[in-house]
Amino acid sequence: MLKSIENIGAIVISSLEQTGRTFNLLLIVFWELLQPPYRLYPIVRQMYFIGARSLTLIIVSGVTIGMVLGLQFYNILERFGAVDLLGAGVALSVIRELGPVMTSLMVVGRAGSSITAELGIMRITEQVDALECMAISPGKFLIAPKLVAGLLSVPLLTMVFDFVALFGGYFVGVYMFGLPEGSYMNGMTDAIEWVDVRLGLVKSVIFGLLITLICCARGFYMHLGKAGSQGAEGVSSVTTDAVVMSSIAVLFSDFLIGALI
Repeated sequence: MLKSIENIGAIVISSLEQTGRTFNLLLIVFWELLQPPYRLYPIVRQMYFIGARSLTLIIVSGVTIGMVLGLQFYNILERFGAVDLLGAGVALSVIRELGPVMTSLMVVGRAGSSITAELGIMRITEQVDALECMAISPGKFLIAPKLVAGLLSVPLLTMVFDFVALFGGYFVGVYMFGLPEGSYMNGMTDAIEWVDVRLGLVKSVIFGLLITLICCARGFYMHLGKAGSQGAEGVSSVTTDAVVMSSIAVLFSDFLIGALI
């Protein structure tokens, strides 16, 4: 019994330490972003890695999810004789919830894992220590471009996801089930308000910050955890932890934002 309590306490303390280090890193990076020199190229390069190289995955997953939503909503609405609401159902689901959440989860799986592994390898091979010895801030040189790129790329990818998902639902409703095009489009435009669009964009910005911050922190501070001395195995373990924690953070913060707003 005592051993179990000790293990629970150790887990809680470790979690609090990781959370504190993560937010401390965020404050340091934001402060260093305000200090000159200001370099744009590293941010553009990270936007290409996080955003442009994720575009194919976002388009394929967006079209697929939109088509699935169209199928499921049509089957449900047909039972109640309300198939004219298909456009409204697909649009509200995608723009308010599925767009930001699914985009963030796709980015975590494709780019977040790579970010954690990159920083973890740089840490265990002492490249981060070499930067500090040369009086170069690792936070501004390595992490700041990734955070800014995540803040900018995830909302843009979310808009692409929303568009292609709505097209997928349109294809299913209009071309597969013969729903009048005007009925689908009118239902969608009547249901969507600017507050729904703003909510989706706010979520995407918060999710972009969370996933890049967690993935960067897990890789940057991997030497302080249990996996810090395990070499390649430690990098793989930390990368897995970062993906899991980022995904949970996205889902839980989505619930909090929805409950508050």
